[in-house]
Amino acid sequence: MRQTTSPSLIGDDPSGSIPRMLAERLERSPGSTLIERTAALGSAWTPVTTRAFVAEVTAVAKGLVARGVEPGDRVSIMSRTRYEWTLLDFATWAAGAVPVPVYETSSAEQVHWILSDAQVRLAVVETTAHAAVTEQVRDRLEALTDVLVLDDDAVQTLVADGADVPDAEIERRSALAGMDDLATIIYTSGTTGRPKGVELTHGNFVSLTREGTAGLPDVVARPGSRTLLFMPLAHVFARFIQVLCVPSGAVLGHTPDTKNLLADLQTFRPTFILSVPRVFEKVYNSAEQKAAASPVRLKLFRWAAHTSITYSQALDRADGPPLGLRVQHALADRLVLRRLRAALGGQARYAVSGGAPLGARLGHFFRGLGLQVLEGYGLTETTAPTAVNRPEKTKIGTVGTPFPGASIRIADDGEIEVSGAHVFRGYHRNEEATAEALIDGWFRTGDLGSLDEDGFLTITGRKKEIIVTAGGKNVAPAVLEDRLRGHPLVSQVVVVGDGRPYIGALVTLDAEMLPGWLVGHDLPSMDVAAAARSHAVLAALDRAVDRTNEAVSRAESIRRIRVLRTEFTEANGYLTPSMKVRREAVLADFATEIDALYDEQ
Repeated sequence: MRQTTSPSLIGDDPSGSIPRMLAERLERSPGSTLIERTAALGSAWTPVTTRAFVAEVTAVAKGLVARGVEPGDRVSIMSRTRYEWTLLDFATWAAGAVPVPVYETSSAEQVHWILSDAQVRLAVVETTAHAAVTEQVRDRLEALTDVLVLDDDAVQTLVADGADVPDAEIERRSALAGMDDLATIIYTSGTTGRPKGVELTHGNFVSLTREGTAGLPDVVARPGSRTLLFMPLAHVFARFIQVLCVPSGAVLGHTPDTKNLLADLQTFRPTFILSVPRVFEKVYNSAEQKAAASPVRLKLFRWAAHTSITYSQALDRADGPPLGLRVQHALADRLVLRRLRAALGGQARYAVSGGAPLGARLGHFFRGLGLQVLEGYGLTETTAPTAVNRPEKTKIGTVGTPFPGASIRIADDGEIEVSGAHVFRGYHRNEEATAEALIDGWFRTGDLGSLDEDGFLTITGRKKEIIVTAGGKNVAPAVLEDRLRGHPLVSQVVVVGDGRPYIGALVTLDAEMLPGWLVGHDLPSMDVAAAARSHAVLAALDRAVDRTNEAVSRAESIRRIRVLRTEFTEANGYLTPSMKVRREAVLADFATEIDALYDEQ
């Protein structure tokens, strides 16, 4: 069993908690900017000092107390990523209570399960539509007393309600939590079965954010560091980052609508960005698509991209890029690359990517561009990151070495197991699942991976998703799916072949990228359904499959694909709120299409 550990960079603090970290920030630098917020698209970003934020947190926490929220009670938050979510999170902690995130796209039944299992007392939602969803199941929620709506002045209502609550009560409650006390219950997005409630403690967040501040100082803690959150705050990664900004000193911003993301990036100007590989794929594909309007511009873009990748690869050599390549790279930067940097705000030096492998090609492209993508790996159960590449210690194509204070080992069957102060304490009201996942302090992730001689982790797939072909070959679908999904035409991929003679794949087309791709290839306009039958489109996908297969053996390669006319979305039940494919649902509902992959040709 191979194992590696990154030493902790912080001392033990048994009295630590999230409210205590915020109090320490207030003592240390009350006038420092903690958050910047904007009233509307295109308007200026207004600084919120630590002093002002703490005052607002206290006022809202008083309102929670006035509404009857007791220490240990649950308060749910159902909203897009916005300033008020962060405010409510910290106010709930200040009141001694436990915030429970709910994805703003959740159905009534999902809302019922989370609020009933967590025994939520007060629910805060963003819109009247969210309130209506909650009302559909309210008669089955015995613990729920109030539903407040952010768009109907929920924050102002809470502040007014708490006007008579003394500051001393909030000070008392803020001091109640210790490292082992419950900080939040986050429900996994549930690719199979009902979501499980992951219990994360104050110690999980405190230890991990302090380790992150110490271990990634150039990314999150250098003077002027700032990040714009656009990932859902219902997801553990975004929650971790908003807490991380307290000890690190980085300025936090929020953008609730990804349609405005580019505009917000250009005005907020983050120095580090948090995202998933799909976003980086779309940035690259969109840039290539825009260039495709002109044969000359497309040729220039592809030359600049190739130069960027080659330059980045040369950075890993002992002698670095040769003079000729440095000259070419400088020219590519002047003509093409700097425009892409400007689209991201012009100041971004780092991006942290997780959720799926990014791929070496894109990793080198963005590093050559001047944006070093630090791939990492983590789960809700590990409070987000448990491994990450560092600026000074990066291997593109891996997810890095263990986060400071974390240990990773690979079991005999290839499963990744994790231990450390950041590992959750158990699943809420589910002792059986807890006992199965946590053994002697080690969390069994369900993911498969390998550790190289330098302790860098590579993810190879999910244990439950391993495909065994009729010939007995074990195939990890993630490698094939991630590579094929990098093509601009492809939205989602589900590799199949369990018990079959060879590997096949179901593919959905990207409706956003399709029009530009057609223009760039001198093809007439068509919808997704027509494109799924187009000889030109299918030929392009076959070539993409050939390139994908270069990463695997013949026995593991994709032999046939089936292009679906149905997109996978959260609304139709084929994607989770965190955009993971619900594989079992796809396999069940598209059984006929899968059978067709193996029909006699």
